[in-house]
Amino acid sequence: MKDCGQILTGERTGEFTPAKGSKSDSNYPSWIQGLFLPLLFILLFNAQANESISTDEIKKVYQLDIKEEIAPPVWHSIQKAFREAQAGKYDLVVIHMNTYGGMVDMADSIRTTILNSKIPVYVLIDNNAASAGALISIACDSIYMVSGANIGAATVVNQTGEAMPDKYQSYMRSMMRSTAEATGRDPQIAQAMVDPRIEIPGVIDSGMVLTFTTSEAIANNYCQAQVKTVEELLTRSGVEKYEIYKQQLKSSDKIIRFLVSPVVSGILIMLIVGGLYFELQSPGIGFPLAAAIIGAMLYFAPLYLEGMVENWEIIVFIMGLIALAVEIFVIPGFGLFGISGIVLIIMSLTLAMVNNDGIHFTDLNMQSIFISLFMVIFSSVVGLLLAYYFSKKLFAGNNRFHLALSATQERSQGFGIDMVNYRNVVGEKGLAFTVLRPSGKVKINNQLYDAVAVAGFINPQDEVEVIGYENAQLIVRKI
Repeated sequence: MKDCGQILTGERTGEFTPAKGSKSDSNYPSWIQGLFLPLLFILLFNAQANESISTDEIKKVYQLDIKEEIAPPVWHSIQKAFREAQAGKYDLVVIHMNTYGGMVDMADSIRTTILNSKIPVYVLIDNNAASAGALISIACDSIYMVSGANIGAATVVNQTGEAMPDKYQSYMRSMMRSTAEATGRDPQIAQAMVDPRIEIPGVIDSGMVLTFTTSEAIANNYCQAQVKTVEELLTRSGVEKYEIYKQQLKSSDKIIRFLVSPVVSGILIMLIVGGLYFELQSPGIGFPLAAAIIGAMLYFAPLYLEGMVENWEIIVFIMGLIALAVEIFVIPGFGLFGISGIVLIIMSLTLAMVNNDGIHFTDLNMQSIFISLFMVIFSSVVGLLLAYYFSKKLFAGNNRFHLALSATQERSQGFGIDMVNYRNVVGEKGLAFTVLRPSGKVKINNQLYDAVAVAGFINPQDEVEVIGYENAQLIVRKI
């Protein structure tokens, strides 16, 4: 206890008197020794705090490009980007955009993903953000544009560029308004980019679809600032230190993007339909059926991986194939099963191209359904015509591939039968045309007939008499 009292001696006076034999007994003044441990603690704490602040200041930025038509390949890139950004705990997503638009249902899916993103999303419009591109841009938290860029012109049009009926424009107007409201922008301006009837004093006159230049977009709060690069965008948005990761597409991603493109999908439909038709024109099971199966796998697999195709759509396709098989191989003629099979196959191929939730389709997506249906029917017709053309070429007698016999069996040479004529020559006489051993051919009234000798062999040019007719053959005897 005395030792403890010695250690605490000088507490009130600010002096520190160590116990005898203690390691603190040194040449340093006692007040320095008393402050050493607190100072060391403060220095260590500040170092950790500075390191934490320095780390927080470096922002992780995920950059991806949209510089093509808004279509399934872009939707694939968007899904991949947001999965990677969320998994990598990125602080910001930047979209570098230059597009004239594209498929509205794909744009709707993309804008929904952006609106639901917990990570802030900025867009840099490099020249164009038209139509579907405008919808995606408005969904972003901040919009930046280069000099000479444009945003707007979001009227829904068909394949020929003509405006769709007001039913589709109404839904697009509503979607533009709700997107603008969600991101704090003027909804009236957003719907003016769709409907030329909307007039906004000082912004747009009636009868014109709204499209902003960079300066106009800045003036109307549809653009934060004019910049040149993504790096300048980050600086203007207050991000001083950053690391940019640009999206890298693997070989598998490029293959999927290639297969889900509308052109390739149309070619695969031709392969499916043409292969099935070609297989029906040839005996047995061979290459055409294999080609149709491979085409179906390449058609459905990437769409299934992208979440556009659900299990029930694949089941509908298989049911259509089964119905066709039943009609062809089990039930004679062509009726309910055949028609049902064709309808089910066309329906499954059509709905596979539409991004739907189960069997629910909105009014806007009906446009996509009609477009997909047109493409499926068009591709199917082209596939049938090509299959018919090549079947004629490949199985013609004079083709270089020798897939069919080149000889033609003419009726004048005795190939083929006419039962009435066979019955009419019973009792007539003629000559043996070939050796009858016992079957062969005979010539009666300058016509060739299949015949069988009632007994023995008959040599050519021997005179014969027809004594009967049975099983598509004349029964003859030698005179």
